Amino acid sequence: MPTADPFPAILKKVLVHEGGFIDHPKDPGGATMKGVTQATYNGWRARQGKEPRSVRFITDAELTAIYRRDFWDRVRGDDLPPGINYAVFDFAVNSGVSRAARYLQKVVGVAQDGQIGPNTLSATRSKDPAAVIDQLCDDRLAFMRSLRIWPTFGKGWRRRVDDVRRVAKTMIA
Repeated sequence: MPTADPFPAILKKVLVHEGGFIDHPKDPGGATMKGVTQATYNGWRARQGKEPRSVRFITDAELTAIYRRDFWDRVRGDDLPPGINYAVFDFAVNSGVSRAARYLQKVVGVAQDGQIGPNTLSATRSKDPAAVIDQLCDDRLAFMRSLRIWPTFGKGWRRRVDDVRRVAKTMIA
């Protein structure tokens, strides 16, 4: 019996933390709608043969397609263990796919090339999922604390990572 696609439910969890339109002057991502930056949206629309437009007007279908292709698929969300897939996906959305992959690779003890492949998946599956989630979230917070914009965004980031940690652990099969 095939299992349900975890992506829609996990995307919903990520979007809880992403909110609506924001263009904070201290955010290096610039104009962002529901976590999708203007640059990401422009790139996606160009690949679809469409003209650029303000990220304010992103549709739900576009948003879902971008999150699946540019984040979920790139971190191999369907192949990662439950809970870890959410923690890595949320990290990728917030801080970049390659960084999230490298941090996972560090936690599971494989070469940190920023690409989740067979070795990373195998090593991840061999570890205690709760321990992987805890270490990944701890390392993620340490990275965030090192950023010059921590004083501006740190309180929200800490709340987000704490929530991701808690929810990810409930998802462990």
